Amino acid sequence: MELTYKTIMNKIPFLLLVLCLFTNCSKDSADAEPTTYNYYYPTEEASITAAQIGTGTGTLDPKGITVANEKLYVANGDVLEVFNAVTLAHIKTIAEYKKGTTTIAFTKISSVTVDNGRIYIGSVDSRLFVIDEATNAGINTVGNGQWWTTFVHVFGVVVRDGLVFVKEKETSIKVFETSQITETSDWNLKPIARLNTLNGFDQVYSLDVDAGNLVVAGRDAKSYLYYNIADIKANAAKSLTEPIAPVTATFDAKPIAVSFTKDWAVTSENVGSTNYLRLYPKADFMTRNFTPTVNASDILGQNPFGSIVGVAQLNDRLFLSDNTNKKIRVLKLNKSTIAEQK
Repeated sequence: MELTYKTIMNKIPFLLLVLCLFTNCSKDSADAEPTTYNYYYPTEEASITAAQIGTGTGTLDPKGITVANEKLYVANGDVLEVFNAVTLAHIKTIAEYKKGTTTIAFTKISSVTVDNGRIYIGSVDSRLFVIDEATNAGINTVGNGQWWTTFVHVFGVVVRDGLVFVKEKETSIKVFETSQITETSDWNLKPIARLNTLNGFDQVYSLDVDAGNLVVAGRDAKSYLYYNIADIKANAAKSLTEPIAPVTATFDAKPIAVSFTKDWAVTSENVGSTNYLRLYPKADFMTRNFTPTVNASDILGQNPFGSIVGVAQLNDRLFLSDNTNKKIRVLKLNKSTIAEQK
């Protein structure tokens, strides 16, 4: 299936020239040691649409996304789509959970995460499916599809450091240990801890883990929500009756999505009717210093972003789940080094 790649706009060289002019370079200061600055900017590389799935006659309603082992996983309505994250070729559509004689059709997939050889798939219909990453064979399910049992719906999931964090309806996150989920475990598992997101209802939520902290894009609380994992473990039993509240910070935007990579906290945020892609140096973000290195609502003045409900990165490639425009926008993160002569 042919992919539509975007030509990098010819404004970039002009913009870099302007930046260079502002560095006040002069012949008189040629012998001075220059100060260098790194400038990062995104450009449009490609997009993934429904036309690239199967016969191209279906739909793409992207929600949560993740990248693992050079594969891009996309929660798409009642199915999970899998793409090659390097070539962008569609690999397969996973439409059901299969284990032995048991088959359960996926419905209302909200979120997906991959950890330690397992794919965890969240469904708004109150289930968490766990399948093998290599074979896609079913391992087990948590929840039975009834909102009054294990989960009051599932709107987000992330798995790291031996813990499973599941965002439910309203203000609840339930925490499980990965070791609780086995080939023979019961579907109605009991959480080891509970967290409070302060505000919330029935929106898809994005969350990730880094440096011993769970961070939630608290769209309803209008803040990123920080939970220390050591504190969660220490206060797990107590939290089952009094869920743990997060550390928050004053924020002027509505966080929608967050994903950590080696260097960055990759985020999407909303201010009024404008949607932003913002990249923060990870160390700054974890100390709640919200000064973005990349702050873009479009690509060089064109193609404004819709509502970005999921973000992911592979090397210099950014993936944005643009639910408004029903596509995965694929951007390149460019770096230019500018030397300012003293």
